[in-house]
Amino acid sequence: LKPAMGKLTFGTLVGYCSGVAAKKVGKAVAAAIGFGFIALQGIAYAGYIDIDWKKVKDDAVKKIDTNADGKFDVEDAKTYWQKVKKILTNSVPDASGFSLGFLYAVTYSN
Repeated sequence: LKPAMGKLTFGTLVGYCSGVAAKKVGKAVAAAIGFGFIALQGIAYAGYIDIDWKKVKDDAVKKIDTNADGKFDVEDAKTYWQKVKKILTNSVPDASGFSLGFLYAVTYSN
């Protein structure tokens, strides 16, 4: 039982650390997108440019829609999570606790 707990703890630990890193990167990316939107919207409001936000939305959804149903939904998110998890747990010894650690960090870390 002890070796299994050690491996589970290792998978949980690296999952947690990966989750903390992903959350920090995610916040930085969200801030960059937000600042970009604010800048573009301000320039559009001033009348210097016109932005077709519907086209921007449709093009963005088309790029991230994995099942080609025309929308980004839970099924698409599951597909991306499986891809990320496969990459991050590759060759990690008994990474069964990885998801638990990762999701805990994303949910509860600062």
